[in-house]
Amino acid sequence: MDDLLREFIAETRETLEALSGEIVAWEASPGDRARLDAIFRFVHTVKGSCGFLGLPRLLRLSHAAEDVLADVRAGTRTPDRALVNAVLAVVDRIGALVEALDGGAAVPEDDEAALIAALGPGGPDVVPLPAAGPRTGARSVRLGVGLLDRMMAGMSDMVLARNELARLLRRGSVDPGVEAALARLSLSIAEMRDAVTRTRMQKIETLFAAVPRLVRDTAAELGKTVSLKLEGSDIEIDRDMVEVMRDPLVHMVRNAIDHGIESPAERQAAGKPEAGQLTIAARQAGNQIVLEVIDDGRGIDVDRLIEKLVASGSRREAELRALDPAAGAELIFEPGLSVRDAATPISGRGVGMDVVRSAVEQIGGRIELENRPGEGLRIQIQAPLMLSIIPAVLVAVGEQRFALPRQVVEEIVAGPRARIREEDGTELVEVRTRRMPVVDLAALLELAAPRTEPQTLIVVNTPNGCFALAVDAVLDHQELVVKPASPPVMATGIYAGTTLPDSGKPMLLLDCAGIASAAGVRFPPPPSQGLEDKPPEEAAANGDGPPGLVFVDLDGARRVVPLAVVDRIQLARSEAVHVADGRLRLLLDGKWLAAEAVAPVDDGAEMTVLRLGNGRQELAYAARQATDLVYLPEVVEAAGTAGRIAGTVVLDKQRIELIDVDWLLAQLEPATPSGLAAGPLCLLAAPAYGPLAAFIGPLLEQHGYRVALGRASWEPPAVVLMTEAAARATLVSERPGGPPVIRLRNLPDPAGPGDTSIYRYDSDALLAAVASCTRTAGALQ
Repeated sequence: MDDLLREFIAETRETLEALSGEIVAWEASPGDRARLDAIFRFVHTVKGSCGFLGLPRLLRLSHAAEDVLADVRAGTRTPDRALVNAVLAVVDRIGALVEALDGGAAVPEDDEAALIAALGPGGPDVVPLPAAGPRTGARSVRLGVGLLDRMMAGMSDMVLARNELARLLRRGSVDPGVEAALARLSLSIAEMRDAVTRTRMQKIETLFAAVPRLVRDTAAELGKTVSLKLEGSDIEIDRDMVEVMRDPLVHMVRNAIDHGIESPAERQAAGKPEAGQLTIAARQAGNQIVLEVIDDGRGIDVDRLIEKLVASGSRREAELRALDPAAGAELIFEPGLSVRDAATPISGRGVGMDVVRSAVEQIGGRIELENRPGEGLRIQIQAPLMLSIIPAVLVAVGEQRFALPRQVVEEIVAGPRARIREEDGTELVEVRTRRMPVVDLAALLELAAPRTEPQTLIVVNTPNGCFALAVDAVLDHQELVVKPASPPVMATGIYAGTTLPDSGKPMLLLDCAGIASAAGVRFPPPPSQGLEDKPPEEAAANGDGPPGLVFVDLDGARRVVPLAVVDRIQLARSEAVHVADGRLRLLLDGKWLAAEAVAPVDDGAEMTVLRLGNGRQELAYAARQATDLVYLPEVVEAAGTAGRIAGTVVLDKQRIELIDVDWLLAQLEPATPSGLAAGPLCLLAAPAYGPLAAFIGPLLEQHGYRVALGRASWEPPAVVLMTEAAARATLVSERPGGPPVIRLRNLPDPAGPGDTSIYRYDSDALLAAVASCTRTAGALQ
């Protein structure tokens, strides 16, 4: 059932329960104008909703009741018993239709004409139905936002108390029963947290609901034609965010149509379609909501902005002309600025984008512009959730402590593993054969001098790409309650909010995308320009299956491969291709990979390499160019024999061969990325919610190990990993014939000379220890 219809049914039910008594009380006191107005508002609301939702029977009944109540309000009708009976009967029928609508049942409409006639003067008498008993349909409860806020605050206090309890238990020996009870408590709190959080969330379609009418009316008033596209209507955001963003969205939409999109004649002269395109898209990125308003109009005329500011005397022309294009476009946010010479009903009063920026900054968000003169404008708003509980990584920089959202962290590398070097004005660092930009957080925040050898690197993922964040140490992993910080702090663009960890000291949550922007990070362009900019839903070609990557092979044929098996797309030259032991090999990132090529590579030529993998094996597939993202159709015409081609699919009315990646990988010799024995089992003696499961589990699986969580497993493990506290609590020790035990400590430095434990975020040392233990276990077997 549509969400709007479900909400209409819930609201109507709730009002009907009290309305019958109101009508009877109004009959006893016809002069009670407040009761009459309340009854009138109800039928008026039902009428409006029915017209919007397309419910003709309810519309006719409510319309008739509204007319007669309007006559009573105007003094032309007197509410006698017959009139009250008729109104009660209509209200009863509305209730019956609402219940039938919810349950999918049919209600005869034979007597609805008689009900409507009974509302008129001298109409037939009707007898209302007896009062209905308790309704058995789906029920809903409407709560005030204040109550929801108190529920969320209480839930946040529970999370903080759980964190404090966990910290206290880590200080000494813990009874296994207490640890198990804490695990159950954590699971219950997580489930309650999710339930309470969802009570404050609603789909952003409630914000988008008025946009189509706004676009239609504004475009008609200006004599323009605008095509609207809404994306991300199913994204859920905080209820308060909907109200905060309502006015800014109206301003941006009206500005896009008035100032951005040209008239049909201007668009034709510029070689554009007569209808302008306006796209409003929403998505959730970590603990932030990203809202974009994109038009294909004329963009921002920076020269015109400068002329108006100079004419107003607020800025000097020399100062404005020295601005770069990006800063020039941001002049649109100047208070009181309008590019109109005279005010119109839509614009020209100097109130617009400055109001948008002010509203966004008040909620701790930021707004960015991408101006393309003559082609259009993209306005992106990034705003934090009003209240959120997220898993976070706590880091140290000097004497300061910060938090990072766990979901943006890809990998943590402890110790000075590589030197920072500069190429083309960008500082780069190499992490496991991957070269990426690096940002020294201490230097960015002016907490220390820049370092040439960072202590700890955290590889973080942002919408624009990955970079390495250099910090002094990683301290812990916790679930934290995040709220927006004060507007001056949020305006810096590098913080996503404030939080209170179990230490009781307030801490700022870092915004990695903002850090990259503040540090001037320049991400390398994607290997195939334009490919990554096209989302699969726009690139879909009549398919409804999984996404696929279309490419031009070395023999010139178009082929397709499932996108799920494509780990990376890179560029390489023919010099990287070699033949060894009768097999084709390709040198990429200092590593020899088994390769596949359907045709020879021209000497000196550049090729596109599709790195295909299944998590345990990897293959470099040489091609000419990746061209498109599509959805694969469900129907695949299988090939006659097993081989490189699994079959053919129809895309854009053309038959295209589908690569059989499983067959290609099956031809390789069994291997894992680390060259380890095939799939040794590592037992993480830790609960599923803890840092071992969050960090070390994925790291081990990435390097070819199998991972089990808990205190025991059906299969004897090759190695057991646990924290020092857990080892003391369970008195675990290495025994003859038993699996080796790796103890993990929380602090970077060992406790003393005899401390053989490993810092749990030192992934290199951890992998080396696991490899050594699994080799030992294999030798004993």
